[in-house]
Amino acid sequence: MGNGTSIGRVRGLGSSHEGTHHWLTARLTAVGNLVLITFLVVSLALLPDYSYATVRGWVARPVPSIALILIMINTFTHARMGVQVMLEDYVHEEGGKIAAWLLVNIVPFVAAAFGILSVLRIALGGA
Repeated sequence: MGNGTSIGRVRGLGSSHEGTHHWLTARLTAVGNLVLITFLVVSLALLPDYSYATVRGWVARPVPSIALILIMINTFTHARMGVQVMLEDYVHEEGGKIAAWLLVNIVPFVAAAFGILSVLRIALGGA
């Protein structure tokens, strides 16, 4: 019963069994973003002022710095997954696909790494 059409079974074009994982991960990162961004907004709203020294001191504390790192990991993962779906649906030329896949995998990684290193530098007392 039901593994697609006869020709699909012969060609091996059945389900790749990847869709559920991607869907669930996208939903979990979306919920994580809601929680983490809510924490960020509330924490920033409770600061006495928004001077450089105050915000830097806030980032240097353990809980906000960990939350900011988690925000970067979660947000860039969620964004990468969303762009991946668009690429799968709308980019059909091989040359365009290769370039797009390189960008969709490299840019979020580099951006998240830069953000995480910036937070760590502040949190660990770097200049």
